[in-house]
Amino acid sequence: MENSVYYTGIDAHKETCFLVTRDATGKIVKQAELRSNGQVLRDYFSDLPGLHKVVVESTSAWYWISDAFRDERRIELSLAHSKYVKAISYAKVKTDKVDAGTLADLHRSDLVPLAHQISPELRGLRDMLRARLRLVQRRTAAINSIARLLEKFNCTSVAELDPLYCEQAACHQEHVTLYDEQIKRLEARIWTLVRMNDEVRWLMQLPGVGRIVAFTIYLEVDGIDRFESLQRFWSYTRLVPGSDNSAKKQRHKPSKDGNRYLKLAFSHAAVRAVQHYPVIKAWEQRNRRRKNRAIARALVAKEIAKMAYYILKKHEPFNGQFKGNAIA
Repeated sequence: MENSVYYTGIDAHKETCFLVTRDATGKIVKQAELRSNGQVLRDYFSDLPGLHKVVVESTSAWYWISDAFRDERRIELSLAHSKYVKAISYAKVKTDKVDAGTLADLHRSDLVPLAHQISPELRGLRDMLRARLRLVQRRTAAINSIARLLEKFNCTSVAELDPLYCEQAACHQEHVTLYDEQIKRLEARIWTLVRMNDEVRWLMQLPGVGRIVAFTIYLEVDGIDRFESLQRFWSYTRLVPGSDNSAKKQRHKPSKDGNRYLKLAFSHAAVRAVQHYPVIKAWEQRNRRRKNRAIARALVAKEIAKMAYYILKKHEPFNGQFKGNAIA
């Protein structure tokens, strides 16, 4: 029937996908294991007229599935948060069929923990910025490896090391050089794609935030209105610890929930802000005396994230204040 609503769960893999479709009562009306192909998936729904509410987990496979259904008006695709789905749908027997059926049933009951879907227009640029951030991380790791070799033998230059360790340092330096070239290549391409707007310009006014970090924040946030509060935004940026409370004992633990690229962007901004703004450096040093360097630096990143949140939420420029003090 044209007015029917169906709920379909897709368990996607590289070569095949398993689909289970339920009607509004929960009855399975169709199921199949299909080749991972957009047209094949579209054909699956052709003999079931009506609205199809489809859900797939937020693994790396969702891009092509989203593209396959983009022009299908009667197919609404939702993205399920993989970690939270597993937490509420544990099963002793786990197969592709069970997973797809469970997704369909959760979607029918409106119990799917949804993940954010970035628009196709911004997806490629965001992923290019993510690739650049990963290269920056690897470059930093190579530099740190050289520093650890020098520290191991209390040396000030690579030339002082034993020849065996000089060879290791040379390999790390080659990595640094390669990453520098790749980072510059990506940045050159990024500048041909980015389009400046007011929000990006305002983000660039924040302490420690340059063009790359501003675009990273803008694209990773992808609409500040999806965060109903500053606390939710902080949680998404991984700049606040998780809780592990039990038997009246309260503990904090590092959180891996949220967006690691936003954490990297705000952390990089914090490093530069401490280097270039005396007001921020003095505040960070006061916190370092009471806590430690890592926590003090994380607190700076958290404050910059707060500024970014209100700039985007209020849609207005940065006021030039850090904790009530002018930073200029």
